Amino acid sequence: MFGTSICRLNMLLGVAFLGIGLWAWNEKGVLSNISSITDLGGFDPVWLFLVTGGVMFILGFAGCIGALRENTFLLKFFSVFLGIIFFLELTAGVLAFTFKDWIKDQLNFFINNNIRAYRDDIDLQNLIDFTQEYWDCCGAFGADDWNLNIYFNCTDTNPSREKCGVPFSCCTKDPAEDVINTQCGYDVRAKADVEQKTYIHVKGCVPQFEKWLQDNLTVVAGIFIGVALLQIFGICLAQNLVSDIEAVRASWVPPPSFSTHRPLPHSGKKGSAYYA
Repeated sequence: MFGTSICRLNMLLGVAFLGIGLWAWNEKGVLSNISSITDLGGFDPVWLFLVTGGVMFILGFAGCIGALRENTFLLKFFSVFLGIIFFLELTAGVLAFTFKDWIKDQLNFFINNNIRAYRDDIDLQNLIDFTQEYWDCCGAFGADDWNLNIYFNCTDTNPSREKCGVPFSCCTKDPAEDVINTQCGYDVRAKADVEQKTYIHVKGCVPQFEKWLQDNLTVVAGIFIGVALLQIFGICLAQNLVSDIEAVRASWVPPPSFSTHRPLPHSGKKGSAYYA
């Protein structure tokens, strides 16, 4: 009962995430022009909702229907699919600790690639702003990374008003201000480096993320271990259910056929006791 409840919750959350993702794409006109999916140079955050929702729905559907209908195929599919996810998570964790420099380079490339597409997608823009505000950072390794964006670079040919600036999410916050000043980053990189520290965060998001990870390593490790244990529990539960179903089917003995209990047909003659 507990397992099926978790599966139903997974299905509902999966449908909710898929619905949010499709709604976001519809608002951006992607559903009416599917080819525009590949037009965005950076990462579209809607993919997070679609992939997460799809995985949760598939796991919930296979687990629930497999358990309720005693379908061993769906239960085995549930176990294998969950096992693949567990293996990928384990592989990612090992690679992250083994190839730290490579991971750092890939993260730098990912952030810079999205900096270039900052103004191309509102969802990506909100994601970058949230990241820079949460970790008090600016760019991948510093504010000068915003030279990669055509609106913020400091080249002489840039006609944008945001030239030599940064997004407002890079700015240091004044607790006395109730309204966010979205123009606080204008022309700030045209100032001296020492003066920039007064207005914006000069540390990059990659080193700030590393610092946050080190400060919260116990919490992060606890979350990953908890998720891994839940996945192992789900795999063991599904395999145990499959074994029980197969054992019951193997021990099942079909009842005797109807013909062995069918009474003999009457001959139509009356008994001699009455007609002696």
